[in-house]
Amino acid sequence: MDVVTGATGMLGNSLVRELLKNKRKIRVLIRKTSDVTCFNDCSPYIEYFTGDVLDLNSLNLAFEGAEFVYHLASEVSILPRPDKTLEKVNLEGTKNVIKACINNNVKRLIYTSSIHIFKEPPLYKKSAIVNKIINEDLEIDLNHPFGPYNQTKAAATIEVLNAVRQNPDFDAVILCPTAILGPYDFKISNLGYLILNYCKGKQRIIIDGAYDFVDARDVAIGHILAADKGKRGEMYILSGYRVEIPDLIKMLAKITGLNLHVFKIPYWIIYPLSFIAPLYYKITNTKPLFTTYSIKTVRSNSFISHKKATEQLGYNPRPLHETLNDILNWFKEENFC
Repeated sequence: MDVVTGATGMLGNSLVRELLKNKRKIRVLIRKTSDVTCFNDCSPYIEYFTGDVLDLNSLNLAFEGAEFVYHLASEVSILPRPDKTLEKVNLEGTKNVIKACINNNVKRLIYTSSIHIFKEPPLYKKSAIVNKIINEDLEIDLNHPFGPYNQTKAAATIEVLNAVRQNPDFDAVILCPTAILGPYDFKISNLGYLILNYCKGKQRIIIDGAYDFVDARDVAIGHILAADKGKRGEMYILSGYRVEIPDLIKMLAKITGLNLHVFKIPYWIIYPLSFIAPLYYKITNTKPLFTTYSIKTVRSNSFISHKKATEQLGYNPRPLHETLNDILNWFKEENFC
């Protein structure tokens, strides 16, 4: 039996569905406030267990009889301000998950970390692109300059690694996905919001830069592969394809048939404005897109390798245009656009 935390998110939805394809018995950890209508089409095959990663007792009960625990639950934020919830959920919650796995003799914990835990080599040096590849050999950065979300995920990753080193009976692997997008985006992620806005003809501003994008379904498959083939205490990057943001928009234009005139805002203009962006998003009650975090991200080193995951796990991400096409079709089927 497999337990999944954070199952109602986009990645969690994809993972649950992939596990069902593999005929696995699934228990999902949900909070009292969780909306599980996203599983209406597969709910008869899922066991729901009400609990919280901040409640160790509930985790001990939830993990009873579990073979694999997939710990996806986390608090995500691209805003720069400190947030105590990030540390509570991402760090303290992960510590509780580790304890509950040990208490219940769980065969393996599969922990979903982030590509941003690593100390990234610089992309630019004297106006030239350095092109240094990001892989699992890089140091974990507890003081990541992009902000508290990355720092809490780095700290939680170290907790998992330390638990493996200190407890010979505890088994865990760590997965580090890049920017995830895909169908089953019921809560509308930041990337989903950008794509949806383009669909509606509202996305008229873009920023220059690039990043690595990966399909949530491929990341889900990577989790299952890691449960079966991963090496104890190892980290695996689950990346996809590096794409320039203007080229991403061109791909959307080709798929949708919409050829919107978009304005590319230079970095030197948009970056200073990003410091007041949180106030704008708060006043307008809209999802943050252009923040200091997101701007730094698309201007950072995004030459990222999934070679280790491919060689050791058999991980193989699908083409990005296929993902974008499926996202748009899913949004239409769910009447989001």
